[in-house]
Amino acid sequence: MSSIKRIILAGLALIAAPLVQAQPEMKPQWEVGAGFAAIDFPIYRGASEHRSYLLPVPYFIYRGDVVQINRERIRGLIFRKDRVEMDVSVNGSVPANSNDSIARRGMPNLDPTFEIGPSLNTHLYYSEDKKTTFDIRMPLRTVVASNFKRFKHVGWLFQPQLNFDVRDISGNGWNLGVVGGLIYSDKNYHSYFYDVAPQYVTASRPAYTANGGYSGTQFILALNKRYPEHWVGGFMKWDDLSGATFVNSPLVTSKQYFTVGFAVTWMLDHSDTMVEVNND
Repeated sequence: MSSIKRIILAGLALIAAPLVQAQPEMKPQWEVGAGFAAIDFPIYRGASEHRSYLLPVPYFIYRGDVVQINRERIRGLIFRKDRVEMDVSVNGSVPANSNDSIARRGMPNLDPTFEIGPSLNTHLYYSEDKKTTFDIRMPLRTVVASNFKRFKHVGWLFQPQLNFDVRDISGNGWNLGVVGGLIYSDKNYHSYFYDVAPQYVTASRPAYTANGGYSGTQFILALNKRYPEHWVGGFMKWDDLSGATFVNSPLVTSKQYFTVGFAVTWMLDHSDTMVEVNND
């Protein structure tokens, strides 16, 4: 928790810094392309088992006045005023086959989840050229689990984050992003992943009912660079479940772990229409 405290103190120190608008650039309104990504991550949060994937990656950027889509997120602007704006936050999780997990073996598979909801964002600091920014984001998302044949609401998730970005580091074109924050989820969300119903009890897997509340801490470090015709990027995420309300579930077999990924995409086409943007 000391790392979280240091980041929070740094954020409070920056609140009084001036907010300066950067000079806009002209870029295509949309771009399309394709590439691939290599990712290694646990089959669910708290699992000891990891899966590695080599996946095709579609590449689409849209720079609209309200809706903006880039490599990091889909952004639907709800309102903006001075330092504060609200947009749409999305996230999710991959499916998990219970046969791939010793702890979950014999239990139902986990469907992929989709999260969506509003995010209230406060801009704490901009450098004069807007290449260095520091924000706080507070997304609140509802969560739906689905195998595309059935849909089930499985709870809510609140994930306040501190976000630090440095663009064009030392003039070499590389961009650095650091995101860190706490996660809180309701009882239904934790139950979906960590409950053990009586019919699934074994000698090594006692019954368990999760409560809502603190769900752990995440930090993400990302680097990327845009070349004239392609883009490269990678990330590393540290996940810490220590102190989470569900940490005593027999389905939690790893409290701390890293997730890593790397991607390359190539631009195939773009619009002739150019629009003003401050950054991507």
